[in-house]
Amino acid sequence: MLYTLLCYNAEDVVFSWSQEEDDAVMARLGVIHERLHKAGKLGPSLRLVPTTAATTLRKSDPPLVIDGPFAETKEQLLGLYVLDCENLDEALEIARELGRANPGGSYEIRPIRLFLPGDLKVGAA
Repeated sequence: MLYTLLCYNAEDVVFSWSQEEDDAVMARLGVIHERLHKAGKLGPSLRLVPTTAATTLRKSDPPLVIDGPFAETKEQLLGLYVLDCENLDEALEIARELGRANPGGSYEIRPIRLFLPGDLKVGAA
């Protein structure tokens, strides 16, 4: 079953890390990513830029476009994983392992109802 692992953390904390701190976290996560990839468990994953780059479309009548994220919260959605797991227990274990490698925040785990992988060609960021 496919699960999404939504990654929440305090954006001001994460984006204040030095390059060395960020590299260390990414290196620890990279070890887990590589193992999950080899096991066929890791699907698409991504890290979002800060919410200061966000634009929100409020689905009102008429629609309203505003700068920034939809809602102010203590933790922001900073990224996500798509995981292929046997069950919720396996998804939780992967979340726990990722959590040990990446300080703070929380993970929200949800089964995926529909997955359309598409064919997006992404250039260098």
